[in-house]
Amino acid sequence: MTRKASQNGQTTADRGVQAARDLPGKVELRKKVTLLRGISVIIGIIIGAGIFISPKGILQNSGSVGMSLVVWVACGVLSLFGALSYAELGTSIKKSGGHYTYILEAFGPQVAFMQLWVDIIAIRPAGMAVISLAFARYILEPIFMPCGVPHLAIKLTTAVGITTVMYLNSMSVSWTARLQIFLTFSKLLAIGIIIIPGLYQLSKGETKNFQNAFRVDTVQLTNLPLAFYSGMYAYAGWFYLNFVAEEVENPERTIPLAICISMGIVTVCYTLANVAYYTVISAGDLLASRAIAVTFAEKLLGKFSVAVPIFVALSCFGSMNGSVFAISRIFYVASREGQLPEILSMIHIRRHTPIAAVIVLYPITILVLFLGDLYSLLNFMSFLRWLFIGVAIVGLIYMRYTRPEMPRPFKVPIFIPAVFSFTCFFMVFLSLYSDPVNTGIGFAILLTGIPAYYILIVFNKKPKWFQRFSDSVKTLLQVILEVVPAEN
Repeated sequence: MTRKASQNGQTTADRGVQAARDLPGKVELRKKVTLLRGISVIIGIIIGAGIFISPKGILQNSGSVGMSLVVWVACGVLSLFGALSYAELGTSIKKSGGHYTYILEAFGPQVAFMQLWVDIIAIRPAGMAVISLAFARYILEPIFMPCGVPHLAIKLTTAVGITTVMYLNSMSVSWTARLQIFLTFSKLLAIGIIIIPGLYQLSKGETKNFQNAFRVDTVQLTNLPLAFYSGMYAYAGWFYLNFVAEEVENPERTIPLAICISMGIVTVCYTLANVAYYTVISAGDLLASRAIAVTFAEKLLGKFSVAVPIFVALSCFGSMNGSVFAISRIFYVASREGQLPEILSMIHIRRHTPIAAVIVLYPITILVLFLGDLYSLLNFMSFLRWLFIGVAIVGLIYMRYTRPEMPRPFKVPIFIPAVFSFTCFFMVFLSLYSDPVNTGIGFAILLTGIPAYYILIVFNKKPKWFQRFSDSVKTLLQVILEVVPAEN
């Protein structure tokens, strides 16, 4: 690369690198994710606002109270199958990056780039904006009660929330992890506040809403797949610990244990929370409710219902914080593999955070928040997440035969990834069946990754003036962000 050197032959960036090397300790991402922190990442991301606000998609499509509970448990078991498959991948391929890394290892750079492409241009910005909007709406609700919250206030608070989580993740991995633990315990406390009074009412004989719980005449087999579709989305998030695998202490033990403990806790919490809801609220009232946890609290907890929006907001903030922490590592690894600008794989010389990889989504997310159609983007792209998870799981099966010598400290029976990959592709098919227009548009956007790959990656001979400009920008960003290449 061509750089304008100073009189002593060193650029500003070179001097910064040398200064970083003189600091005590290696400049690298350190292993700070313990078992407790790993559990908090998984639970904190999985449990968002849905279980508090609107868990009615499963009831609506399952047809009965009893069948809805069966679906909740079954989706927990299926998600555990996926999580166990990722535990094998995470302990055999000890690299961060999650889906991207596993697809890269199994099927090569082009398929991995297409997954990265849709992540950057739509899935991650839209997903972050939507959960941040939920955070803003519920943090403001107690302030504006009984009036509605102004739309502009929601968007401005959303921007503040996004800025806050990006700042925290840029400053310290340890503080990010500690905050995630606190937020995870807060949402488990909120779910406990629902479960304990509900089960107490059940023990007193409040079972009228469970009469004829398994009525078969209300169950429509054609709608059951949609119930499973809603349930699998409720459990989505079990894969995020694999995004930070390089920062996990003793990954051979921590990743499988954190995944199993987290999925057990989430499945029990989701199932018991729904049992508590049904104890107090009839199926008809649950389907009519706009915020089921608020309805539950108003019927059983009186004035305490005012605190429910705060708990929902904290739950959303936990999902935001964990997501930024995990997603930034995809861009860090992709940069290291040469598929994103080099600056994204550089580490802050003192804080040991991939600050550029953390903040790269910030301008896109803010732009999407204020100018984009968030929900259309999610409709176009949400099924692609299951497509690429399915591809990654197929990669696990594929590498069992193409790379049998690969060390596998944790190995699952082959039927587990086979069943889960079938589940993922069935959900993609269900998207095509239920919403062919938006799914087709999503596939078209995915296909734009093919020319993007050849333009940006394969044909990488840029003009000299562009290379000089790129090097100057990289040097400037290194100085501003105080980042250098990782030593490992």
